[in-house]
Amino acid sequence: MQVILLERVAKLGQMGDVVDVKSGFARNFLLPQGKALTASAANVTNFENQKAQLEARNLETKTEADALGEKLAGQQFVVIRSASDAGSLYGSVTPRDAADAATADGFSVDKKQVALTSPIKELGLHMVMVILHPEVEVSIELNVARSEEEAELQASGKSIQELEAEAEAEAEFEIAELFDDIGAAAAEDDDLVEVPEGGDAEEAPSAEGSDDD
Repeated sequence: MQVILLERVAKLGQMGDVVDVKSGFARNFLLPQGKALTASAANVTNFENQKAQLEARNLETKTEADALGEKLAGQQFVVIRSASDAGSLYGSVTPRDAADAATADGFSVDKKQVALTSPIKELGLHMVMVILHPEVEVSIELNVARSEEEAELQASGKSIQELEAEAEAEAEFEIAELFDDIGAAAAEDDDLVEVPEGGDAEEAPSAEGSDDD
């Protein structure tokens, strides 16, 4: 099926190009998204008549996208999720979650602009592509953690495995200290000397040494 592109489409062509695509791709994506028109004689003529206007609009939206992209590129956004000790999420992080996190921090991002090849299902730092315009793409980083504190540690460069190992080592150290304290207390009990009632710890004289006989 032949279509005329109304904007740049990755791996297909630039605005105004007439390209061959699969019918399903055209009907399910290009045409309903307003990215192309069927390449009929009437549509080609209409495009030529509106080409200057379309190019001006494209330049304006690209300029806006460039400005946003300069601020957005490289930003890190925190997404809090429940997860197992091994780091597997109870659920997943979707394009909507990424868009919501960016929007909450003051960036206007739509879920349709977030390009995820598959949902994020693990804790950690994940690079995500955001397509602000057919000609403007930037990368952001999602910091997926179970708490703000964990997110800060991950941002400093520690992986979930390192955090778990540190937590286990700390727990083992606390247990070892507890046993040391118990052992020290038991040793102190053994060293205690009982003092007779009356407060005099001296040994009483032996009956054999009496001069009364």
